[in-house]
Amino acid sequence: MADTDEVPRPATSFGPPLVARLPETSYFPPPPPGGPRPVKPPNRAGALVGVLIVAVLTVAGMAIARPPTVDGQAMAVPGALTSEGAKAPAGKAKPAPKEVRELETNPLLAAGVVLGEVTCRLPPISRDPAKLETYYKTFASCLADAWKPALEQANEPTLTATVQVTLPETSACGEAPSKNEAVAYYCGGDTTIYAPTEWMLGDAGLERSRHLATMAHEYGHHVQRSSGILSAAAEKMTSPEENSPADKEVVRRIELQANCFGALALAAAAGRGSISNSLANAALADYGRTDDSDTHGNRRNQLKWAKAGFSGKSTASCNTWAAPAQEVG
Repeated sequence: MADTDEVPRPATSFGPPLVARLPETSYFPPPPPGGPRPVKPPNRAGALVGVLIVAVLTVAGMAIARPPTVDGQAMAVPGALTSEGAKAPAGKAKPAPKEVRELETNPLLAAGVVLGEVTCRLPPISRDPAKLETYYKTFASCLADAWKPALEQANEPTLTATVQVTLPETSACGEAPSKNEAVAYYCGGDTTIYAPTEWMLGDAGLERSRHLATMAHEYGHHVQRSSGILSAAAEKMTSPEENSPADKEVVRRIELQANCFGALALAAAAGRGSISNSLANAALADYGRTDDSDTHGNRRNQLKWAKAGFSGKSTASCNTWAAPAQEVG
């Protein structure tokens, strides 16, 4: 499909968002008997390009889901690998891949870790649910191919992400959000991106750049889930207070990194197959078509981190955990 098939964009790519930001709710599956008690997170508002992200991590037998972040409560792992520790000692077999519950020093963010260039051959985008599902699944498979070399370099697992365009009543994240609460969401408990056809088309129509930006961001959360970054972030979110500034800053670092990861993957596919340079740049610009948010960062920083991934070409460009507070505000 030629780029001219795009739905006309606003006069400026960085103008107002296509839809208003949606309210959020929180989901708390009960912990098992004897398991750790969940810490109640703050109620949060605001979402990237109208996307509500619900995630769940199963840690120590407990699942917590919280939109729009992807996180959970995790127990510390003694002796977690650093970027240096991820390398196998000379003469010894490389250890099995494992998540590393570290943030700034996570092996995935080490210098020299890069995605593989990929050629995404996507079918035409369509309003037909089955065809749209095929479009998403094909792109998700391409994103997996792009991220696989980076996760292998970090010696972290390459978990499989699935895509579903119908909304279940319940999932591993508990009760599904309503139409008024979400456009798409990622559930870490079943590593699934839920992108209901009606919601996605209502938000983006057939504007391919917007669909690609949304799915790449969601897959970025999946990479955070696979690497252990989300588990490490969850350990920092321990405040029992509603609207805790410290917890909100952690959430912003999660979300801004997902922007960066999404754009990093778009750059790995740009100029080949179905994703031309102009389409990739239009998807990049979509990260700037959003409102200021105390959980996702201001519009300038949301676009800034996406650009960092798109132009930086390495995962180290997406280390929001090492950035000063003003860069994740």
